[in-house]
Amino acid sequence: MSMSFSPEETERYARHLVLPEIGGPGQQKLKAARVAVVGAGGLGAPALQYLAASGVGSITLVDDDEVSLSNLQRQVIHGSGDVGRAKVSSAAASVKEINPHVQTIEHNERLTFDNAADLIAGHTVALDGSDNFQTRYLLADCCETAQVPLVTAAVNRFDGSITTLKPWIDDNPGYRDLFPNQPDDGLLPSCSEAGVLGAMTGLMGTFQALEAIKVITGIGECLIGRLLMVDGLNMRIETIRYKPLNPGQT
Repeated sequence: MSMSFSPEETERYARHLVLPEIGGPGQQKLKAARVAVVGAGGLGAPALQYLAASGVGSITLVDDDEVSLSNLQRQVIHGSGDVGRAKVSSAAASVKEINPHVQTIEHNERLTFDNAADLIAGHTVALDGSDNFQTRYLLADCCETAQVPLVTAAVNRFDGSITTLKPWIDDNPGYRDLFPNQPDDGLLPSCSEAGVLGAMTGLMGTFQALEAIKVITGIGECLIGRLLMVDGLNMRIETIRYKPLNPGQT
């Protein structure tokens, strides 16, 4: 992929290029980046939109679901005409509409123990937009082994949380330091059972895109060792720090 910018790209990314923290070098890093997004739903939708708009070079989409009418209240990358369509196909089409310079790779399948390593390897950063604990733990373990930074978020009703993981560096904590034990299936109510405010997924997915851009370009301070929690109902934001349970051990 050429790292030079066409006149159209220069105009498209003009507001990035004038930011001293981004500029030409940062925009080139975005263009060279490969981002894996697991889940093209409530979190993945806004994350994909802003990653595409920012000029990320390649986005890998992993999701085995189809668009349903009940998704449209929060999964804003899909439209009414996409109902019944594979989410990766619908999301890829939207990404191309936002920015034709972005390459999309579609995997209409669920992340599993058998395919996770191959799907994640070689990416600059991964985003967890999944809706179940099995996938979250699997993705976190896979990213740690492959040394791929992971931005993971979750939303429930009016609440959201997000953190960034790079546990192989400087004894940074991993996902299992924050959540040591995987909850049993069915322990917590699903989105369809408890409900979720659509705008909350938009907020947290946008935070994921922001964190991913920071990881790629190397700017600012990422949420490594910090869990950002948002109470959307009362508009309260709190950050807590967490550490490795067993420092020095991988």
